[in-house]
Amino acid sequence: MKVSGFTFLRNGTLLGYPYIESLKSLLSVCDEVVVAVGKSDDDTLERVRAIGDARIRVIETTWNEDMKDRGYVYAQQKMIAQFNCSGDWAFYLEGDEIIHEEDAPKIRAAMEKHLANSEVEALVFDYHHFYGCPDLVAKSPAWYRRAPRIIRNTIRSWAPDGLFWVVMHQNKRGRYPNAALVGCPIYHYGHVRSSEKMNEKIRQVSRYWNHTPKAHDYSQIDASILQPFNGTHPAIVQPWFQDYAELVFTADPQYRLSKREKRHRWQMKVEKLLGRDLTKKHYCLVVA
Repeated sequence: MKVSGFTFLRNGTLLGYPYIESLKSLLSVCDEVVVAVGKSDDDTLERVRAIGDARIRVIETTWNEDMKDRGYVYAQQKMIAQFNCSGDWAFYLEGDEIIHEEDAPKIRAAMEKHLANSEVEALVFDYHHFYGCPDLVAKSPAWYRRAPRIIRNTIRSWAPDGLFWVVMHQNKRGRYPNAALVGCPIYHYGHVRSSEKMNEKIRQVSRYWNHTPKAHDYSQIDASILQPFNGTHPAIVQPWFQDYAELVFTADPQYRLSKREKRHRWQMKVEKLLGRDLTKKHYCLVVA
């Protein structure tokens, strides 16, 4: 079995991504890692190459600056990397996501387990979405609880955005991939980067959604969705915390809930009553 990892990057250092840590964690599982690196204003390309691992294959890309439709430029860059993967499985990890070293053998074993079962087209991970500081995780319908991150590399798949895949069925219509659970989480750190880096990120990328940039303030959130994180972080991310992350979070006690947050509160009450997850899923679970 051959496993390809892939991702896309641009201005990773400038925007405060733990992208080197992310790539190194991906290497713990993959036989090759394809990285589409867009033209950057910082040292992203040099730092990726400085990892010095022969399994990393860099593709230098140019972003379509006129693409402002719902972040589709992210999907374009994602697929440039995926279409260059040569493994049986293709494992997509974003630049602010990291695999725990204890989970690497489990992930590899899950791919081995389902390799011969063509019914399983993708593998789905649970998620830890850290918010405000490394000690808190966000849990609400606004934060996807599970997502497919590994796709079988012998099927006709493409990405309409950076988050999920569509499988083309009989050349006529697309559908979400049939999937199995991996049984371990991905650690998502994009919302603990420093406020300075977060605001720079918003300033640079809002145009790809045709949005006007708005100042970001971590305190402006429904604090009831934040829960203490009682697990352990990947060892590789610890130095990044000290250099790039917010380490203390304080909620605004005067914050007023948005209509969306009020709706999510009601949804969580209904979920608790029914014992069901009612959030949208970009996969069809065929094997638990």
